[in-house]
Amino acid sequence: MTLIQGRRAKPLKADYVLQYKNRYLAVVEAKARDEYYTAGVGQAKDYAERLQIRYTYSTNGLKHYGIDMKLAQESDVAGFPTPDELWDRTFPNKNEWRERLFNVPFEDRGGTWQPRYYQDNAITKTLEAISEGKDRILLTLATGTGKTAISFQIAWKLFQARWNLQKDGKRSPRILFLADRNILADQAFNSFGAFEEEALVRITPADIKKKGKVPTNGSIFFTIFQSFMSGPDHSPYFGEYEPNFFDFIIIDECHRGGAKDESTWRAILEYFKPAVQLGLTATPKRDVNGDTYKYFGEPVYSYSLKQGINDGFLTPFKVKEISTTIDEYVYTEDDDVETGEVEQGRKYTEAEFNRIIEIREREEFRVKLLMQMINQNQKTLIFCATQIHAAAIRDLINQYSSSTNPNYCHRVTADDSGRGEQHLRDFQDNEKIIPTVLTTSKKLSTGVDAPEVKNIVLLRPVKSMVEFKQIVGRGTRLYQDKDHFTIYDFVKAHEHFQDPEWDGEPLEPEPAKPRKKAQVCQECGQKPCICEGAEDYACNDCSNDPCVCETPPKYLIKVKLADHKVREFDSMVKTSFWSPDGKPISVEKFVMNLFGELPSLFKNEEELRQLWSVPGTRRKLLEELSDKGYSAAQLEDLKKVVYGEDSDLFDVLAYIAYHRDLVPRIKRAERAKVLLDDYNPAQQEFLNFVLDQYVASGFEQLDDSQLGDLLVLKYHALADAKAKLGDIPSIRNTFIGFQQHLYGQRVGSSA
Repeated sequence: MTLIQGRRAKPLKADYVLQYKNRYLAVVEAKARDEYYTAGVGQAKDYAERLQIRYTYSTNGLKHYGIDMKLAQESDVAGFPTPDELWDRTFPNKNEWRERLFNVPFEDRGGTWQPRYYQDNAITKTLEAISEGKDRILLTLATGTGKTAISFQIAWKLFQARWNLQKDGKRSPRILFLADRNILADQAFNSFGAFEEEALVRITPADIKKKGKVPTNGSIFFTIFQSFMSGPDHSPYFGEYEPNFFDFIIIDECHRGGAKDESTWRAILEYFKPAVQLGLTATPKRDVNGDTYKYFGEPVYSYSLKQGINDGFLTPFKVKEISTTIDEYVYTEDDDVETGEVEQGRKYTEAEFNRIIEIREREEFRVKLLMQMINQNQKTLIFCATQIHAAAIRDLINQYSSSTNPNYCHRVTADDSGRGEQHLRDFQDNEKIIPTVLTTSKKLSTGVDAPEVKNIVLLRPVKSMVEFKQIVGRGTRLYQDKDHFTIYDFVKAHEHFQDPEWDGEPLEPEPAKPRKKAQVCQECGQKPCICEGAEDYACNDCSNDPCVCETPPKYLIKVKLADHKVREFDSMVKTSFWSPDGKPISVEKFVMNLFGELPSLFKNEEELRQLWSVPGTRRKLLEELSDKGYSAAQLEDLKKVVYGEDSDLFDVLAYIAYHRDLVPRIKRAERAKVLLDDYNPAQQEFLNFVLDQYVASGFEQLDDSQLGDLLVLKYHALADAKAKLGDIPSIRNTFIGFQQHLYGQRVGSSA
């Protein structure tokens, strides 16, 4: 079983995992006969801890060593127990429902799906809790780790085993999947497609109104809190069901309001109190989500963002910290106030931009800067202050992008309703490249499954650590040729990494501050605020985000800056690299974490130089690198990570593997020109032309397959080239031979 998904190194796999009745019971780490029989003990214990298994073994085939992880006992053993013996040791107390639930195999989609080890752990721990009669269950799993897939497999096993609250096995359970946004409910509905079509029911207010009643025929029901809370004459639709109608309820993103003591959504969970309720969250216990843990109890299983990145199941990241000369603003009389009243002498800060005050030139400068930094073909999410701000940034992105497609960038917020949902679905489709960029304020901070996302852009402050981790999670999903993603931080949000809460141990929540009565939200008009699924604990006083304790201005202050200020705009960009536990690391460490040790395709620097100096062996080396997982696109990303865009890939490889100077192509070419005295004037002229192409475009111009095109480009016809340089074999020998000069000596301060 794969325990760590190696990006390029060999994945970490247990030698043998003993499975019985669809349940992992033991690990066996097997060494060669000539190795000491306990040599695998360290690995055996590590694997057992990862797989949450009690018994583990190390052997060389001649002697066996057994370990009981629960009792911390270990000793030599005569042999391995039988499957039934191992089962009875693991589960000394009989439990009919545990066996019935584990007897149901995973729905593997025709053999194309197998759970990752932590997914198996989460499913197993949940089913064990259900079989033991626990009625409130919590799973804490980092964003991007597959909570929907876990939910599906749990529901599948419950359904196939015919588990229900009566525990009579006479009928399959009725299961409710409860989310706080339609996109999450729709996503889950589509992921449960292995169930019979008539078993799945999507509950919407429109459908209820059309039929005049809530749907009851079905087995797996999907809806959002808001739909269940609405109803005729202020009566909630969920009240039309009997309290014991549902046997099992899955609450997705349960920290977002459903478990809060004062939340109106909590009424749904209280009403369906008889049901076993499973909460899913990506956030460890903090002061802002203590209600969730109070309601559900401690999680039966947790898997953190740090673990996911270290295990290779989530993508690591780097941060570009961007500061500008307009991060703060103080009014001067040469600026033009177009609407509202600006306060003399007041310093407007990041938190107030685009909520209280708007300066278009500021946003325009930031967008231009962003478009220069990003690869405009990579999928990008941009988080803005408000829905209006998201629209303004969308417009600027489309104005300054190099794309000729009018749908390059779209806004997805609550105000965009169905149209926005369609833009999001298109963005999530890995087969589509348009739209490439989405702007939002809060709507996309959770629940967006878009593996191709390479850039996360923060144009608004993120006060909540919970939300910050969720936003970062938008980029962590794995995808082909995606080794890392980049956070473009205009608002100093990266300072959250310095907070012990980033990925530390769960903390006991602090006592809640007394709250004032919530007011009506200025954006959605609801109390408590429900716009875009906002965190209703963001403000400790009014419990709204944005805070409405002090009524915000009805109209934004709009300021047009004096021309000389716009001309003086400046910026500073700092790229930083971070370990999964939120600690700054060197670029070398980041590259090592990202790419691992370079494959042993060359013994030393001199062999690399010899291989790279000849087009044929260079091409073979590139093919072998590709076979090892280093595609052309990933090698280009590697160059960017080490700031080697203007360097030869040879120098980038030498820099990483042997800590050599990172030499620009132009410097290497200039050094080679000095060594061309061995060639006649006509050959020198042609080779200098080739070097110019090399400097402009890279080492690909030096492949012998490019020779014909280069000759035509220089001389317009092969006949003219031969008249100047001789026959084609001689030209080819010159073309290939001079590359020994180009790569034959070190270039730079260490030469």
